[in-house]
Amino acid sequence: MAFQEHTLSRKSSKENLDRFIPNRSAMDFDYAHYMLTDGKKGKENPAAPSSPAKEAYQKQLREVFNMNRTRILAFKNKPPAPVVLMPQDYASVQQSKPVKPRRHIPQTSERTLDAPDLLDDYYLNLLDWGSSNVLAIALGTTVYLWDASTGSTSELVTVSEEIGSVTSVNWAPDGRHIAVGLNNSEVQLWDSTANRQLRTLKGGHTARVGSLAWNNHILTTGSMDGKIINNDVRIRDHIVDTYRGHQQEVCGLKWSASGQQLASGGNDNLLHIWDRSLASSNSATQWLHRLEDHTAAVKALAWCPFQGNLLASGGGGGDRCIKFWNTHTGACLNSVDTGSQVCSLLWSKNERELLSSHGFTQNQLTLWKYPSMVKMAELTGHTSRVLFMAQSPDGCTVASAAGDETLRFWNVFGTPEAAKPAQKAAPEPFADMNRIRIR
Repeated sequence: MAFQEHTLSRKSSKENLDRFIPNRSAMDFDYAHYMLTDGKKGKENPAAPSSPAKEAYQKQLREVFNMNRTRILAFKNKPPAPVVLMPQDYASVQQSKPVKPRRHIPQTSERTLDAPDLLDDYYLNLLDWGSSNVLAIALGTTVYLWDASTGSTSELVTVSEEIGSVTSVNWAPDGRHIAVGLNNSEVQLWDSTANRQLRTLKGGHTARVGSLAWNNHILTTGSMDGKIINNDVRIRDHIVDTYRGHQQEVCGLKWSASGQQLASGGNDNLLHIWDRSLASSNSATQWLHRLEDHTAAVKALAWCPFQGNLLASGGGGGDRCIKFWNTHTGACLNSVDTGSQVCSLLWSKNERELLSSHGFTQNQLTLWKYPSMVKMAELTGHTSRVLFMAQSPDGCTVASAAGDETLRFWNVFGTPEAAKPAQKAAPEPFADMNRIRIR
């Protein structure tokens, strides 16, 4: 039989152009009748008699549709039964993955010490912990040193009343030399080992020096006069760069770990990023980025230890925000309203965590998980704003000094695994004194 007699045809009428109907001449009425009558009687029944038309039709269907019409929507075997996990099964799955134990964060300070005459001034920087494990604190006109390794305490310098109060302290990277900023616009350099003054930097500023930052042999000073000066302490004419961008007191200065970028914050609510490659000797160097997002003074600055171009900054009482910056592009990556004045910031050296200190109303230290900025702990105890923080060289202990004239030590960042071997406990800081300052 010719194949054309059994193919499907399309109706020619316009109203049915979208429909296929079969040629009645191609239909297998014998097979259809069999399926309606004998085909359902059971498998034991013999198949309906085959006809040439039926065989040709089935063959064509198989070739065109590449299918077996007897297997449509049919399972070869029973579908597998669904697997139901019981609660004990979930527990076993979770236990199969190693879970890092949650670190215990003490909610109280390890020790609290009296710090009389500590100036309650937001714009100053009166506490620093050097790489040789010596803590420096300025109380009034005196700078004291406590050696955390031996527990010994010493007085570095007491300036005259005519000079006024000490306004900033900052250790050099070697942990031996320390810069002391003064109310009379001068900066003294001291050798802490020999307990002697090396030189005085003069002539750069016309007002108190409240912020200091070392970059190898370069000491950067920030003043109430709004100027930022790079001083090369090795040479007689020490002023090598002057940065002009702030209209009010410079209260925050921090160099990046690479020593390439400097962050400065001021009472004019401005944050500047300066790049050393843009500097030229004795010129008013142009900033790399001028960031105006804060709405209060910017004192708290901290460069991220695990991402070189990430900077955290904190705003004063009218701002209350911690902001994160990409200092290559100047983009603000995130902003978190902390609810209170941000006085200082410290990154953990061991974990992706950030510690902030605050003023009214709780005067607390807050530990944040980065980058989620979920609060991990809030440490209270100070009764006035926590103005200054400093971190021990191993990154574990934080010292905080507040307007309540107390100095507290917190084991907030834990202990790295490499530093676990037991060591002899250091004596209580200033244990040989009733008060930090010698009367």
